[in-house]
Amino acid sequence: MILTVTPNPSLDRTYEVLALERGEVVRAETERMDPGGKGVNVSRAVAAAGRRTVAVLPLGGAPGVFVADLLDAQGIEVAPVPIAGATRSNIALAEADGVLTKINAPGPELTAREQELLLETVREHSRDADWIACCGSLPGGLAPSWYADVVTRAHAGGARIALDTSGRPLLEALRARPDVVKPNAEELAQAVGRSLATVGDALKAAEEVRGMGAGAVLASLGADGQILVEDTGAWYGSAPVDAVRSNVGAGDATLAGFLIAGGSGPDALACAVAHGAAAVRLPGSVMPAPADLDAAAVTVTAEIPLERALKEPVS
Repeated sequence: MILTVTPNPSLDRTYEVLALERGEVVRAETERMDPGGKGVNVSRAVAAAGRRTVAVLPLGGAPGVFVADLLDAQGIEVAPVPIAGATRSNIALAEADGVLTKINAPGPELTAREQELLLETVREHSRDADWIACCGSLPGGLAPSWYADVVTRAHAGGARIALDTSGRPLLEALRARPDVVKPNAEELAQAVGRSLATVGDALKAAEEVRGMGAGAVLASLGADGQILVEDTGAWYGSAPVDAVRSNVGAGDATLAGFLIAGGSGPDALACAVAHGAAAVRLPGSVMPAPADLDAAAVTVTAEIPLERALKEPVS
C-alpha cells in the first residue's frame, strides 16, 4: 500500500482552449474537474495501476466534499481530516500548442488542532504502508519544518518516505533524511542556489541534494528526461513524446511509477519515465493507466549525457 499525504489539496478545473488571449473572452473546447494536489495525483496514478493507496488530506467546505467523492469514484481510500476552511479550487488553461497557464489558490489556514489531527491521521494509516509519499506545498498554519516532523515520525515507525516539495520545506526536511526526494529542474536549482544549463549540471545538483540528507534523488527535467542518483549509482532515463497535451500532474505520475516499481534502481526509473511520458499525452491531470504506458519507448542508461543542454535551462 502506498500512503499519500497532501496538506494542501484542491479541486482542479482544467479548460482546453485554442489560444489564450489576455483581456479577451476565451471559449473553452473542453472542461474537466479532478481532485488535485500532488499527493492526490500520486494516489490516483497508483490506483490506476491497480494498486492499493490511501490518501490523507484535510478537506473542508463544498469543494472538499467534491474532492472526496471524486477520489472515492476512482477507487481511492480517503482518510479525510475535517477542517473549518474550504478546500481550495485551482484553474488550469491548456492551449492547443501545449502551453499551460495555472492559477493556484493559496488554500485555507489550518488550526493547531487540525494540524495535530493531520499528523495523527498519517500515523494511524502508516502501519500498512510500503511507502509514504508527502507531496506539495504547505497551507497556512503549517511551519516549514512540518514535513521534517513527518519524516522523523515515519522513520521512527519503520516507514519509508518519498518527498516532493520545494523551497524551505524541502531544505528543512532534508535534515531529517527522507528516503527519496523528487524535485523538478527548477526546484533542484533552487535547492542548490545556482542555475542549471546542462544535464551534467542537474546531476551535480542532485548529488549535492543527496549530500544534504536525501537517500536518493529522482529529478524530473521535463522534455530532457529524468535522472536518478542513489547509493548504488546514477542513471538517466528518457522517452520520446510527440505532442504534449497537458503536463499537469506529470511529475506526480512520475513519482507514482517510481514507487510502484519499488522505489530504487534503474527499473524503477524506467517505470517513472514511462508514467511521466504517458501523463503529458493525457488531458488535464488525468493519470495514466497501464494501457497508456509505452515501456518499449523508454531508454535508461548509466551513460549520462553530461554535456547535453537543457531545452529549458533554469536560472
